[in-house]
Amino acid sequence: MLTQELMRQVRLLELRTKRSVTETFSGEYRSAFRGRGMEFDEVREYQPGDDVRSIDWNVTARAGKPYIKRFVEERELTVMLAVDLSGSGTFGSVERTKNALAAELCCVLAFAATGASDKVGAMIFTDRVELFIPPAKGRRHALRIVRDVLAHEPKSRGTDIAGACEHLAHALKKRAVVFVVSDFLDEGYDNAAALLRRKHDVVAIRTEDPLELDLPPVGLVEFEDAETGRIVTVDTLSKRSRARYAEAAIERREGAEKRLRRLGLDQALVRTGEPYIHELVELFRRREQRR
Repeated sequence: MLTQELMRQVRLLELRTKRSVTETFSGEYRSAFRGRGMEFDEVREYQPGDDVRSIDWNVTARAGKPYIKRFVEERELTVMLAVDLSGSGTFGSVERTKNALAAELCCVLAFAATGASDKVGAMIFTDRVELFIPPAKGRRHALRIVRDVLAHEPKSRGTDIAGACEHLAHALKKRAVVFVVSDFLDEGYDNAAALLRRKHDVVAIRTEDPLELDLPPVGLVEFEDAETGRIVTVDTLSKRSRARYAEAAIERREGAEKRLRRLGLDQALVRTGEPYIHELVELFRRREQRR
């Protein structure tokens, strides 16, 4: 992708998501992801209504009138965006592919974190870790993350969520909020995800395309597995074939949802042809209510 065209796409994505971040998303993000304690801010003179338990008796004795200690929440967090750009993400039957949706989600989350003065980093994975960007602060760094996710051309088509979780568990030394953005069309990642969750706050954002659940009756269609290259021909005019397809898709969806719930991960499902802000806000509100 040409640099000029890439920067144009980054800028358009920033503009498209900026309103969502500033007007809808930031407050919910701050409420759902809080710091891990309180830190000292200042000592000020006591005012009616202040909690008497906050009185600093040493300063009060020296000044001859009551003063209190004021604390504020230790806000700064480390946010890590783990983005699955495997072959199955190249699928998209509407306005964008699942990988394009994943890039936009990264943009929203990166700017929400930056707006809260949090550090943010990113990792792109397939069946291997293909890119790791250490967490840092600032808009320029967030733009770099968005640019690199948009520009990345995966070297592999497979998926290894377990390997991605293991890599993050070793690479992140400080506790972080880890967003795993993937269609979760993978198996065998339970133990690795459980280990990552013991060290970090892990949130799963599942991507999905409408055509993955419902086939239109358009005749014989060849489907190629984007990760294995296997080709299957389906008669979409057959109600039985379409019913089997839908049944298998629902089984995959419910299986992923149950697995993530069993692992204790917060999760949201976003679809390529639908707005996603509502799902993210609902996710954050559920976290806040649980607190």
